[in-house]
Amino acid sequence: MIPTVLTLLFALLFLGSPVFIALSLATFAGFLFFSDISPTIVLQRTFGGIDKYVLICLPLYILGAEAMDVGGLASRMIRWCKAIIGHVSGGLAMATQAAAMFFGALAGSSPATVTAVGRILYPQLLREGYGKTFASGLIIQSGAVSLLIPPSITLVLYAFATNTSIGALYAGGMGSGIFFGLVTLLYIYYYAQKNKHKGATRATPREIVGATKDAFWSLFATVIIIGGIFAGLFTVTEAAAVAAVYAIVVGAFVYKEITWKKLYELCLSSAITTAKIMIVIAGASTISWILTIGQVPQQVATFLTENFHTSWSFLLFLNFVLLVLGMFLEASIALVVIAPLILSSAVSLGIDPIHLGIIMVTNLAIGMFTPPFGLNIFVSKSITRMTMMEILPGLWRFIWVSLIALLFITYIPWITMAVPKWLGY
Repeated sequence: MIPTVLTLLFALLFLGSPVFIALSLATFAGFLFFSDISPTIVLQRTFGGIDKYVLICLPLYILGAEAMDVGGLASRMIRWCKAIIGHVSGGLAMATQAAAMFFGALAGSSPATVTAVGRILYPQLLREGYGKTFASGLIIQSGAVSLLIPPSITLVLYAFATNTSIGALYAGGMGSGIFFGLVTLLYIYYYAQKNKHKGATRATPREIVGATKDAFWSLFATVIIIGGIFAGLFTVTEAAAVAAVYAIVVGAFVYKEITWKKLYELCLSSAITTAKIMIVIAGASTISWILTIGQVPQQVATFLTENFHTSWSFLLFLNFVLLVLGMFLEASIALVVIAPLILSSAVSLGIDPIHLGIIMVTNLAIGMFTPPFGLNIFVSKSITRMTMMEILPGLWRFIWVSLIALLFITYIPWITMAVPKWLGY
């Protein structure tokens, strides 16, 4: 049944069918014609795919992201990033990646980061002469770092699946997320130099101080959210609520850019964005469930543990498998199914569970913007108005850059483990 479902899925996508329809129809047809199980199970699994407590964070972080956008927090953070590095060759593109890193520490959601940062900076990138392919690829990839930088929902799922310290994982994700972002920044600088994209006029010390003061409440949000999580003041889900309330209060009473009318509009926009993302997650969960009941992830994990006996070969093949699965499986499902199966083998080869978790999440972060089912790609379409074929040329370059970062994170454990050891984990 699995080959038939996947063939039908790709055929529907090729014919231009909406992603949710392709995902659900392929699954329904597979059960109807090639299985004795009732097709009504598709409806149950579709609902079950979004009936998860951890997904409560998603609408809250999206609401917070919308409020940061409408309330002026995001624009001030972006202006601050531009004041700091905008004068460098490729400064606007580098500010885009830097803003995504800061915003990821606020939103905790890759799609929300793509939406907030892309909405502001994508038009500016086009006006500055960056091509549509490069600009769209940068926007789509920039949100992936949110899976690594706290507060990451994906790291919470790994901690739950493997009984690993969430504090240690967040510490490891901080170092790896910053490194991931720095590798992208280096590539952007190289691209800008090669294509002669000059930076803006260097900001004066007075302008930098002014931008910092103006962005204080935006930057302070990072301290509140990440500091509150590390200090144990609130959970990740509670952090999402704190982020949303904080953004609305600051936007309404400090920057005074959120009126009652804008509050209604941003709530409506958040609901629409959430629905678009949730319906894709719901459809993807049905395909993920078919692969799971078909024992595909389990068979892959068993093969992995039985045939690789050195840490470097184990990790190399693990990366390959996760990159492939990340194209099809939802990140949370891939982690919950695979992580417990390979944890003991990884530990026996001397791989720290924290390092293993960061490697897995980095792979799945790349899967967020890897065709054919990278969620960030579909989220970005409302911003870029580009088809999949138009997006791909610019996206591939960022996939290769991210793979280089992945190799460093995989084979240099210090990148991940330095911060946890410094904090005493």
